[in-house]
Amino acid sequence: MTPAGTECPSLPRLAFDWPTGADFSDIVTREWLVTNGRGGYASCTVARCNTRRYHGMFIPGLEKRGRTVLLARLGELAVVGGRTYRLDAEELADGTQVSEAATLLRGFHLDGLVPHWVYQVGEARIQRKLALVHGENTLIVLWEHLSGPEVTLRLRPFPAMRMHDDKLHHAVLEPTVLLRGSRVEMQAGDGVPPMNMRIYSPRPAPFVGLRETSAPQFYRVEKSRGYDFVETLVSPGYFECSLKPGESLAMGVTTEDPAVLDREPQETLALEYERERRLLLRVPQEARTGVPARLVLAADQFIIDPTRPADDAWARAVGQDARSVIAGYHWFTDWGRDTMISLEGLTLSTGRHNTAAAILRTFHHHVRDGLLPNLFPEGENEGLYHTADATMWFFHAVDRYLEHTKDEELLRDFYPTLAKIIDHHQKGTRHNIRVDPADGLLSQGDEGYQLTWMDAKVDGWVVTPRRGKPVEINALWFNALRLMVEWSERLGKDARPYAAAAEKAYASFNRRFWNAAEACLFDVVDGEDGKDDPAVRPNQVFAISLKNPVLRRDKWEPVLEKVRKELLTPVGLRSLAPGHADYKARYDGDLRARDAAYHQGTVWGWLIGHYVDAALKVNPDKSAARALLNGMEDHLEHAGLGQISEIFDATEPYRPRGCIAQAWSVAEALRVFLKTGER
Repeated sequence: MTPAGTECPSLPRLAFDWPTGADFSDIVTREWLVTNGRGGYASCTVARCNTRRYHGMFIPGLEKRGRTVLLARLGELAVVGGRTYRLDAEELADGTQVSEAATLLRGFHLDGLVPHWVYQVGEARIQRKLALVHGENTLIVLWEHLSGPEVTLRLRPFPAMRMHDDKLHHAVLEPTVLLRGSRVEMQAGDGVPPMNMRIYSPRPAPFVGLRETSAPQFYRVEKSRGYDFVETLVSPGYFECSLKPGESLAMGVTTEDPAVLDREPQETLALEYERERRLLLRVPQEARTGVPARLVLAADQFIIDPTRPADDAWARAVGQDARSVIAGYHWFTDWGRDTMISLEGLTLSTGRHNTAAAILRTFHHHVRDGLLPNLFPEGENEGLYHTADATMWFFHAVDRYLEHTKDEELLRDFYPTLAKIIDHHQKGTRHNIRVDPADGLLSQGDEGYQLTWMDAKVDGWVVTPRRGKPVEINALWFNALRLMVEWSERLGKDARPYAAAAEKAYASFNRRFWNAAEACLFDVVDGEDGKDDPAVRPNQVFAISLKNPVLRRDKWEPVLEKVRKELLTPVGLRSLAPGHADYKARYDGDLRARDAAYHQGTVWGWLIGHYVDAALKVNPDKSAARALLNGMEDHLEHAGLGQISEIFDATEPYRPRGCIAQAWSVAEALRVFLKTGER
């Protein structure tokens, strides 16, 4: 319950209404996302038509396997007055669309994070809601009869039982079905736990074991991305249920102990609403309504219990929960760089300080050879360490945490590791990540690896290798050294070595990175061919935006003017200026074409945060800075509804691309929405 004396905020609503029916081409491009705090999710289009291999009603994260599409589709037929209507939708491999959903749909809205659909089915009006139980692999779908005559629903599950990024089924996979009282158990074998299903109905709702094989399903987004895009599914039967006006029925699906299905579905939904309201009670008053409130809830969808046995063991030993951050839905796992960049916006701006500490301690536990893991592969316990910047962002994240919490215990615990990280970088660690003793700048590069955030690689081709001394790596390096000076002094340690290293790096940076011809910064100095890279990229912003800016004050205005003129868009910063030989205006086509454009012009939403930080250092006009976020606000009603996409095309209309929900996009937008005084 809400604490006594505390006003419980209303959940933000994102609503769409269609009095006479929706446009299928519109509702098949808008997507919804529901998550469970363990990496699992449910997601589809508003039309309930799968357009991606990642779409499905129930995609839990399973130990040792990762996220698995258990329930790919739920066929829904409604019978009213002897006529049958179809509420779900599909596109077939022959190009035809099978659906009445668009003409029947009257409204879709998100109340908080819970999606609602309202249909006019003949003379009857019915509503569907959907939620995942937080911290558990359990789905609840609820149907409510709002008005009109009795409705009979036929609910046909189509399981897939494949990893969410596996190749699609071209041969029919048929699970074993067992009837266990009020439950139906579907078992695929191959290490996949059984999926238990139950119908909660005012009257008997039998499972009719009438098998059906789907027509070949066409996934339009997968085709556009150059992947296999046709899948055939089989359903072992359907549930038949009837609803009278004012009644409701529900379906529960779980991979947990089947006893969890004994809970009342309405109570499960009520608890989810209460959980979301509590998230809003944690934040400042100005973040409890409007766009900030929507982003606070969006931020929650990325924070997970990583469910790695190795993490569980150390967490129990120190009395600490393991927590991590999904970098993006649908296909990213938890990434070190993304997590550290996102930490402030996702947790500190939302009042979740304990969660922030848990995330930092989780990644602290995984430091190896002075490096933070770049990512954890799906279903694996050990991380991959091919990153030069994630570790430097770790210093930034620790600093932001300490600014918000003054947690001296965490600083004392982390200090030895932080000192070892600096030592590893000065002596040299994996992938030639090392300080050049000649100038004190941080260099990196290893054949076949992409070690900075501009990390596209396809068929062995590293698109933007940036081997040498990248500008943002050295801005982060200087910031880390200055933070070590501060923390050493706070703990009574010798800060002089860090101060000397910072002074050397500062002098070298300002001597080496200034590109007088362009009045901005080189992107990389001492590159593979010994030359400096004059490409105008957004990485130079970090030389101003970080807590300890490495760029001399007299250079800030020209750098920001260059970035504003060449890179700024309503939804973030371009990754390369137009006019460069490698510039790509659109991000589309097969994997090779997309990776060729990924950091060669494509707009990245997360960069707007550090651009705003830098702009406010030059001009503290918050209203002007706030205006830079208008495009993000508009975007919340497109692509992933209530979320912010990973990337956008580099030219108008700045079409959203990549993941429909990206942690650092949401985190940085929320952080600077609050910083610029959104009311």
